[in-house]
Amino acid sequence: MKNILSKYIFVIFCLIFSQITNAKTDECFNCHSGLDDSPSKLFKNDIHQKVGLSCSSCHGGDNTSDDMEISMDKKNGFLGIPSQNKISEICAKCHSDIENMKKYRTDISTGQLEELKKSVHGAIAVDGKGMILQCTTCHNAHGIKKVTDSGSLVYPTNIPNTCNKCHGDINYMRKYNPGLSVDQLAKYRESKHGKLNLKGNRKVAQCASCHGSHAVFTSKDVRSKVYPLNIPETCSTCHSDKEYMKESNIPTDQFEKYKKSVHGVALFEKKDISAPVCNSCHGNHAATPPGISSISKICGTCHALNAELFGNSPHKKVFDENNYPECETCHGNHLILVARDQLLGVNEGAVCAKCHTEEKNPKGFKAAVKMRALIDSLVVLDSISRRQIFIAEQKGMEVEEAKFKLRDVHQAELEARTVVHAFDAEKFSEIINKGVNASNEVISEANSQVDEYYFRRYGLVVAVLIISLLALLLYFQIKRIEAKQNL
Repeated sequence: MKNILSKYIFVIFCLIFSQITNAKTDECFNCHSGLDDSPSKLFKNDIHQKVGLSCSSCHGGDNTSDDMEISMDKKNGFLGIPSQNKISEICAKCHSDIENMKKYRTDISTGQLEELKKSVHGAIAVDGKGMILQCTTCHNAHGIKKVTDSGSLVYPTNIPNTCNKCHGDINYMRKYNPGLSVDQLAKYRESKHGKLNLKGNRKVAQCASCHGSHAVFTSKDVRSKVYPLNIPETCSTCHSDKEYMKESNIPTDQFEKYKKSVHGVALFEKKDISAPVCNSCHGNHAATPPGISSISKICGTCHALNAELFGNSPHKKVFDENNYPECETCHGNHLILVARDQLLGVNEGAVCAKCHTEEKNPKGFKAAVKMRALIDSLVVLDSISRRQIFIAEQKGMEVEEAKFKLRDVHQAELEARTVVHAFDAEKFSEIINKGVNASNEVISEANSQVDEYYFRRYGLVVAVLIISLLALLLYFQIKRIEAKQNL
């Protein structure tokens, strides 16, 4: 405790000493203060002025002389007003120097300029004279405040407006990315994050939380925090932190569930960047959990046919009346597993059994039982078909036509698993029957090839026996003729 207190006393002493020293020696500041110009007004509350830096720290020159010719002499290192990349290079003289930054007892990281140069903002501006952005674009030139100061342009609640200076300017953005919308701030303000941010909540996500601060990359760049493969982990930075999220009253296990889901497996294991991630359902800047009535619309953007079938099903009206979320009721939200046949029916693990029993909703109960029996029977026939084809193929028989017909069986299975969303047992039965008929044809053809194999095999044995017998008879006949000739 004593060490902490002594550090605070030391810092306060340094600040007081620097103020006194500045007042006596910083003639640049004294002169400009007398002019009452905007830079000097802003610099009075600048963090750099408070820690003892002077105008000459950035602009060069001799700040101890009140003679303009001396103080602004290039021989004394006077730079004047820096422009383009020179601005950021001057900032980097201190901010990229680890030892120098330690003098000010700061925890600010170094290397920001290098990160900026690699970022999308570090690309060449349209005038070709420097980077698109400089340090001062976001932090200001004079009147710079610590990021923890609510007056800073990069304070969490101010960042949306700071970014919007460029990203909300249609003429400016047209120069660099005409396809990028300029209404992100308006969308953000509609989101849960944006509403809380506007109320002064500095913990909620804002632009830098998701896109980064200095190392900002396009969403197509694999280094970007918003590249599809990285989005779940970016969101989980906050949403998986129990301590950070304790005031929000929402679960913190979404990321763990998502990783185990069919979508998460496709993304992380199969590297399928088209797989849905957080923003696919919740949105980007206008991120908000989908309402009960809109869940099916969101799922339907990918699963269009399933959504259409459900919309015309008898369940649609019941779900609306009871305010049930459509897709989520059966499939879940973050932990969405592969839709297997076991979900259908009334057995253990089947979702139909949640609402349908022999006493409650018996019509649906019977339909579920029937549909499950039908799909199971087709799966069994599919297995038999493939087994019979394998047997015939192993015997060297031609089975390409049977293999081709097997595709009809698989197609019927796929159609049935989609049509199940219509919850129409008769329509479901029609699809299954197509598959059953195709499967029977495959089995029949494969069996015919097996029979043909055995027919050829046994026919060959009989033919060999007959030929052998004839050869033997011929042999004896020749011997008999030869015996007669010898007499």
